[in-house]
Amino acid sequence: MTKNTRMLNILIGIDDTDTADSPGTGTVAENLAKELKGRDLAACAGISRHQLFVHDDIPYTSHNSAMCFYAVSHADRLHDIVAYGEDFLQRVSAAGSDPGLCVVVDDSPLDKDALIAFGRKAKQSVLDKQSAYGLAMMLGVHLSEHGGTGNGVIGALAATGLRLSGQDGRYRGWHRLGNAGETTTVAGLCSRDFVDAVVTEKGRRLADDAPVHIAEPLVKTVLMGGLRVVPVASVADGKQGPKWTTLTKKEVKRF
Repeated sequence: MTKNTRMLNILIGIDDTDTADSPGTGTVAENLAKELKGRDLAACAGISRHQLFVHDDIPYTSHNSAMCFYAVSHADRLHDIVAYGEDFLQRVSAAGSDPGLCVVVDDSPLDKDALIAFGRKAKQSVLDKQSAYGLAMMLGVHLSEHGGTGNGVIGALAATGLRLSGQDGRYRGWHRLGNAGETTTVAGLCSRDFVDAVVTEKGRRLADDAPVHIAEPLVKTVLMGGLRVVPVASVADGKQGPKWTTLTKKEVKRF
């Protein structure tokens, strides 16, 4: 049989795999991405965290956030990726959690608007898993539950829509881009392969020569305008010093 060499861009979303005393869903997503790569099933890109609606009617461990990452693989490995993801969540998810898995092929037949709309709705209201399964069936995407109530399917599906929107979420991991109090430039920050741009909170990209103050040693990247960016805020500078500063750990939680 001839190997199908057509490559697929795949979104993998997971949610509700943890409890208060277990590794978080971000760690689970990171380990799943490593396993897929290590088993030569897919090459995986950065993991993004997506904040969902916080409400008394929604059980969650700490912040009600879901995780998503991109994977690239041969079309004939899609079934293996789904099967391994299901097995992985069943093995590693904490007892008492309600894990869900979503696997979406990002291609032209996909109704992206409907998926993105579901993700945005999950940030603003209480949803049920029946609506998640209904949409997944309509879109033709994989959605499965692997323990407990299975309500993690809601966040797993929502995370893929929010990642697909290109306008939501912050990436897992902190990066040392300089020492607190130092001044660098946009070009200096973008010299890292994980930074596409430096962007104001209103979405404006800064020029390469714009000076940027480093507020804290560790910086977080976020998803904005389809790019992985360092968000910055304006500062009063008088006639000297930078007009822009990276966000503190507390400030970046807005994303």
